[in-house]
Amino acid sequence: MFERFHKNRYGYSHWDGTQRIDGLDADDILKALSDDYLENGNLQQALRRLLQEGIRSEDGGRALGLREMMQRMRNMRSEQLNRYNMASGVMDDLRQKLEQIKQLERDGIQRRLDDPSQQSGSQPQNEQQSQQSQADSQSQHSQQSQQSRQGQTDQETGDLTPEQMRKMLEMIAKRKQEYLDKLPKDVPGQIKSLSEYDFMDDQAREKFKELMDTLQQQMMQQFFQGMQQSLQNMTPEDIAKMREMIRDLNKMLRERQEGHEPDFDAFMQKHGEYFPGVNSLDDLIEQMQQQMAAMQAIMDNLSPEQRNELQNLMEQLMGDDRIRVDMLELAQNLEALAPMDQERTRFPFRGSESLPLNEAMRMMGRMQQMEGLEDQFQMARRLDDIDTIDSQKVKELLGDEEYQSIEQLKELMKTLEEAGYIQKKGNHWELTARGIRKIGQKALQDIFDKMKRDGFGRHASPFRGTGGERTDESKKYQFGDPFLLDLEKTLMNSIHRRGTGTPVTLDKEDFEVYKTEFTTQSSTVLMIDMSLSMIYNGCQQAAKKVAVALESLIRSQFPRDNLYIVGFSYLAREYKPEELVEMSVYDNDRGTNMAHGLMLARRLLARHRGVNKQIIMITDGSPTVWYEEKYGGWQFDFPSPLAEQQTLLEAQRCTKDGIVINTFMLYDNEWMLAFIDQLSKVNRGRMFYADKDNLGEYLLFDYLSNKRKIVS
Repeated sequence: MFERFHKNRYGYSHWDGTQRIDGLDADDILKALSDDYLENGNLQQALRRLLQEGIRSEDGGRALGLREMMQRMRNMRSEQLNRYNMASGVMDDLRQKLEQIKQLERDGIQRRLDDPSQQSGSQPQNEQQSQQSQADSQSQHSQQSQQSRQGQTDQETGDLTPEQMRKMLEMIAKRKQEYLDKLPKDVPGQIKSLSEYDFMDDQAREKFKELMDTLQQQMMQQFFQGMQQSLQNMTPEDIAKMREMIRDLNKMLRERQEGHEPDFDAFMQKHGEYFPGVNSLDDLIEQMQQQMAAMQAIMDNLSPEQRNELQNLMEQLMGDDRIRVDMLELAQNLEALAPMDQERTRFPFRGSESLPLNEAMRMMGRMQQMEGLEDQFQMARRLDDIDTIDSQKVKELLGDEEYQSIEQLKELMKTLEEAGYIQKKGNHWELTARGIRKIGQKALQDIFDKMKRDGFGRHASPFRGTGGERTDESKKYQFGDPFLLDLEKTLMNSIHRRGTGTPVTLDKEDFEVYKTEFTTQSSTVLMIDMSLSMIYNGCQQAAKKVAVALESLIRSQFPRDNLYIVGFSYLAREYKPEELVEMSVYDNDRGTNMAHGLMLARRLLARHRGVNKQIIMITDGSPTVWYEEKYGGWQFDFPSPLAEQQTLLEAQRCTKDGIVINTFMLYDNEWMLAFIDQLSKVNRGRMFYADKDNLGEYLLFDYLSNKRKIVS
């Protein structure tokens, strides 16, 4: 029984910047699509535009549209293209790092020559340690050769004087400087030569070792994301395990090419560390293809000389010939299963900032992913299916705001359905009665908001009817007044007249009743011009919006009133309230048949006995259709005196039936104004010239003004 008291419970937590504030609900969504829906009467088209343009709620909540997200992504991509130079940046970055290493080595050699302590007897021991450290970073064969040379050096330097030691040091320094000066110009050649070089400077040695480890790791990661070690740092067991993984992978890819289904689970149990986040063989192929495509994109942006230089470097870094052969087969198998031509894209980088190889691969990967995401956006727009967009990819490439917007757009239909605003009919969605009422309330609110800002005045009311609403004011009772007794004032009147005491006696002069706000009851036909000129002049949406708003107003605030909707073009027809929001440009036709519209409106109003009957006609032109029996029915011409005569005749019949015609003109020309002036004289109704953007303000405010008057 206490459930209703605990229905809305709120939890509070410390704000840390990660919490999400949901600013969009079903009402926000329906309001956002209402104008498009009123204009076209097509829910799918309104939803399509909503997905394109996004949603913004009154309290600041926002969901970006596909158009803006695509533009943000294009701007981001353009910014990167204008910033970086991929054509030579990768190789320039490597050359710069090598130059820094060589300069460190030259500076270290010079420090050895300038430091007197390096010329003492302890120098050979330091030199021995330096050379031994360098030897540790080379292959086993190189280590043995260096150790042999070092042993010989120890034996030779053991009995040398300091002067002899200095001359030997100068000779070694000169030889090393000449070696550095004669290094090849190309990057692979320099790396190969420096790999065989005994560094004298510890920092230069470490920097070169770091560069080699990084390059080897990056080279392997173009295939395997889980590769965390360079080949050089791998133990013989690690290298053997990697060879086994590559062979097993090639075997699995060959089985897929032959039409078999390999045992992927067994492969992942054995080698899963190389492929984090992979759940299927297709995922594995896609991941490796993306890595290879990033490297290929870098290659495609290089000149032929630069491409050949980088290719030689990669082969040199591979080191192990057996691994090189296995990797070549792996590339061929991947190409057979997923041709690289489908992924190749040359991005026009035109900036000046260079990137290291790993950053270049990451940048190329992002560029390709953005291109794929843009294809998803285009497909979503073409198929009206936002579920084709990968939300997580949006988050990775664009950010949290775009991710939340995509998620909100994906939940759009579900949110509207759960709120009861739309329902599925067959293969399409349509508005429910509740959704239609909500759109009417939105149209009404738009119009009333403008009234409040602009302060339009009221019009005189010639109508009176029955019924009333109580106010907070009271008055002396008069015969015939509604007996809405103000008991407090009635008793106080008796006490003032006779004083305190009991019993309290009442005379007729003591009675006070509440004043009533007298409200009329009326029957109204809203006639909407559905001619083609209403579309050409941009008036159709305004007229339809007013019709929806007026219908919503009467249903919600004046339920005893009667409202009919009549659309007229070549012919006139009645629109039921549920059909009103479905009216679209396809309902419009040539011609302005006012005579038929007034005839139909008069017949509808004849169903009611009330004295307050009115026709509100919204039009942008004078009549152009008339009835001629000898020609078999309705005829069209412009201009048409016969159409004007028959319209004025119908206006006279409306006048005899007590029906007032109020006309709102949306287009200003002398001929039309002259005709409407005649119609107003015949019927004694009112004529307004209203701009299409202010139509609702005049029409609805006039309607309300005719509804209320204080009765004393």
